[in-house]
Amino acid sequence: MPPKADKRAWQRMLSGRRLDLLDPSPLDVEISDIAHGLARVARWNGQTVGEHAYSVAQHSLVVEVVFAHLTGANPDDCQTALLHDAPEYVIGDMISPFKAVVGGGYKTVEKRLEAAVHLRFGLPPHPRPALKNKIKSADKIAAYFESITLAGFSISEAKRFFGEPNGISIDMLPIEPMPTALAQKRFLERFDEIEAARLPAGKAK
Repeated sequence: MPPKADKRAWQRMLSGRRLDLLDPSPLDVEISDIAHGLARVARWNGQTVGEHAYSVAQHSLVVEVVFAHLTGANPDDCQTALLHDAPEYVIGDMISPFKAVVGGGYKTVEKRLEAAVHLRFGLPPHPRPALKNKIKSADKIAAYFESITLAGFSISEAKRFFGEPNGISIDMLPIEPMPTALAQKRFLERFDEIEAARLPAGKAK
């Protein structure tokens, strides 16, 4: 009897890359795949108002706007903020209550993907604790505004779950749900803008 074939543990990307989910290599990470995937993953399990789904790509743009405004951070840290949900281009977006149910297995895969993405773009494998906390604060502010504007939360609920935003107003944020192609384009444009600020003139990754 022939040996049982191994189960496939890789994802084929539109760039042609094959990303191993259990042992992802930075060499198989492409920003075009990340932008494409995140623009097609819906935040809030798709339970948002509007003609278009509110994508993780658009959420990432909002978080980076909040982060940059609150911290005046350097380009490396801004790129880390923009890419804070990058693993979701492979594993999708799980709402926090479900992540708590799933437990450690999801987090292990997420951490490996985070490291591969960061190393691909010349960032530390994982953000230092202080930076991670600042990005998390920006993430919560984004979630506050998303929840009351798009996801049907009351202000009191949003304050209870995400805290009260300070120093940020809704008019500062690109929060109106975008068509998929536009969210993908804007994500790539912002990535390139930050990369241009990170890299010496004329050098490309």
